[in-house]
Amino acid sequence: MQNGVKVELKVLDERVRAWGLPRYQSDMAAAVDLFACVDAPLVLAPQSPACLVPAGIAIHIADPNVAAVIVPRSGLGHNKGLVLGNLVGVLDADYTGPVLISVWNRSEPASEPIVIEPGDRIAQLIFVPVVRPAFEVVDEFSVLSLRGAGGFGSTGR
Repeated sequence: MQNGVKVELKVLDERVRAWGLPRYQSDMAAAVDLFACVDAPLVLAPQSPACLVPAGIAIHIADPNVAAVIVPRSGLGHNKGLVLGNLVGVLDADYTGPVLISVWNRSEPASEPIVIEPGDRIAQLIFVPVVRPAFEVVDEFSVLSLRGAGGFGSTGR
């Protein structure tokens, strides 16, 4: 138990035990890797619809001040074109179902397909603090900011 947070982990696919239970790959790693628990190579054609890949685990955070976020592995997205179909997946503290990874091949249509093999590390799971503010409905904001309602690009480059 690190930082006082305990997360229960249920193994749904026994191969995860052989590949390695989720663990930090270095002393200062922010996330744990997730494995592709597929039964055969999964071929993702460029620009084909996103597909869900089971990670072989379920977790129960049970702390409303913590959530888990599924993010891509940097090298796969940059070098191979494999990204998450929903960009980022959020696992709420009360979710106990299987961890699923939405994957998508963002490569150009004429590119080679991406092949995901059983046991490939395809995403990362990071735990983050959650702030749940109390909303106060107002007619006007109590303090004006310098930026105000300036939107996209309003602060310059």
